[in-house]
Amino acid sequence: MPTKVRVRLRGVIDNSYDIVIGIKIGGIVHGLLEFPSLKKFVITDSNVGPLYRTYFKRPDFHLLTVPAGERSKSRRSKELLENNLLALGANRDSLIVALGGGMVGDLAGFVAATLLRGIPYIQIPTTLLAQVDSSIGGKVAIDHPLGKNLIGAFYQPQKVYIDIGALKTLPDREFSNGLAEVIKYAAILDSELFDELEQKQSKILSRDEKSLLNIIKRCCELKKSVVEEDEKETDYRRILNFGHTIGHAIERLSKYRIPHGQAVAIGMVAESTMSSHLGILPARHAERITSLLKMYNLPTEIPSTIKLEAIMRATLQDKKVHRGMTHYTLLERIGRARVGVRLSLKQARLLVQS
Repeated sequence: MPTKVRVRLRGVIDNSYDIVIGIKIGGIVHGLLEFPSLKKFVITDSNVGPLYRTYFKRPDFHLLTVPAGERSKSRRSKELLENNLLALGANRDSLIVALGGGMVGDLAGFVAATLLRGIPYIQIPTTLLAQVDSSIGGKVAIDHPLGKNLIGAFYQPQKVYIDIGALKTLPDREFSNGLAEVIKYAAILDSELFDELEQKQSKILSRDEKSLLNIIKRCCELKKSVVEEDEKETDYRRILNFGHTIGHAIERLSKYRIPHGQAVAIGMVAESTMSSHLGILPARHAERITSLLKMYNLPTEIPSTIKLEAIMRATLQDKKVHRGMTHYTLLERIGRARVGVRLSLKQARLLVQS
């Protein structure tokens, strides 16, 4: 039986929605048919589309496909999708369905947020990274040459459907990418989850469905609690940025050849090192984080092809920079993070190097 996690966002407008975990794709399509929208537009990519195309061969679905890869998360792709949607008669009674990984979810969600000043959308994340993180919380965006996710909005989905069976289609590298975000949640919020990841490595890497259901549900619960407290990332939600400030810089400098999860893994090691050298994180905790990342086949060192100085300068183009100071989320111990540690370029560089 599917399980639900309710995200409760009751401000001026009630933006609450359910994350439905453990539902199969056939059940998801049936659920979509219950939405009253006249036209449903499924946005996917060239890797995912062929796997699920037959489920959407119905007169009330239109399938729109972008090339797979981070480069599609661009203003050009957004423009092409908007042109196609309008040509097909999309209106405020329509529904956009994001079917794919984080790139598709971010892109399709941003199209939904801005087309006709906002039309409803639903997330069907098909990667582990998207299932535990990017499909939840309403952050939608595209990239800019100067940085990742620099153009976007907060726009909540109507629902998130998670089919754990989709993870069986992932290459090992993509599956490990998602595990980086799982490790991030454990590091910042849940020491028991961290212990579980250490103890159940073989089951998780073999994609045991019960083990995956447990960790996906726990990550969804952790993220929903953060989003409910700080929907628009004015303060507390920045806790989720652990590993991402340096990670995003590495992604961009590699021209996205280093995928998000791997870049964040390297970023978590670098930012754990910073935490330890600042004296706020015991060295043994930093060592456990590095060890766990290695257990899940994730990189822990900055590639020799990317200079540390370039990475640190790239962090100055991060969204979290204020008055020349970069705001980092660092660790105090496994399961507890400190938000808003302000560091200059020089300070951050010395902390990573020392």
